[in-house]
Amino acid sequence: MRYSLVFLMISFAVFLIASGAHAQEGRGESGTVCLDCHDSDIMKPEFRPVPSEWRKSWHYQNNVSCHDCHGGDPKDMAMAMSSERGFIGKPGYAEVPEFCGKCHIGILKNYLESGHGKALKATQGGPNCVTCHGSHDIQKADINIINEQRCTQCHTYERAGTMKQALFVTEKKIRDVEEGIRKLKRAGVFTEDEGKTLFNTTAEFRTLFHSVDVSLIEDRTDGFIKKLDQIDSKIKAFSRELLFRRKFAAFLMLVFLGILIVFFLLSKTSE
Repeated sequence: MRYSLVFLMISFAVFLIASGAHAQEGRGESGTVCLDCHDSDIMKPEFRPVPSEWRKSWHYQNNVSCHDCHGGDPKDMAMAMSSERGFIGKPGYAEVPEFCGKCHIGILKNYLESGHGKALKATQGGPNCVTCHGSHDIQKADINIINEQRCTQCHTYERAGTMKQALFVTEKKIRDVEEGIRKLKRAGVFTEDEGKTLFNTTAEFRTLFHSVDVSLIEDRTDGFIKKLDQIDSKIKAFSRELLFRRKFAAFLMLVFLGILIVFFLLSKTSE
């Protein structure tokens, strides 16, 4: 009976682990018929890498699937590319900003008012979202997206380098706060409110630097640092409290062990 119970417990644990792994693996693509075609041999060679690129992307990690960008019915093969279901397909080069701007509204506004956006409007060939971020293997953006190799495709790096320097202080603070939140999560501390505040602050910051306006970014840097400092202060307070609790728990454990030792010695003496 005892061995049967142990076997059942082990089997249940294996089932939970396998289920969790399956859920992780299928995240963001459950019921998406687009992948069935793009993964198959009948697809044109240039379109076959799309699923693997998307599975490595920031969109995939945040459950943004094919139909969220391209429209269509993700559950019906016959209607997956139907205009009746809102299918858009691949946008033209000059249409890309509006295409991405359906979700990234604030970024679109700043982009259109920037030198990048004005160049695209004037020439139909200036940099758009894909120029810097790619199309399907889109990664979480940070300051390193500004680099000489990428920027010199269109212009010299001097102004872009100045822009990167202006962003550096805020970007570093964001990374420090993110790491602080990750450590608290690993320790089992509830950090949802701080995470949301950081997300909103970071999104506002990312939106701003699509203006490609160094002066504006320098003017707003103090405001962003102040917001991030407030989050950082809460994180450090949580960390101090967590450290205190651990030390206090260790102290209680030592006291408990001390009491046990005393009782043990007294019992030996009485014998």
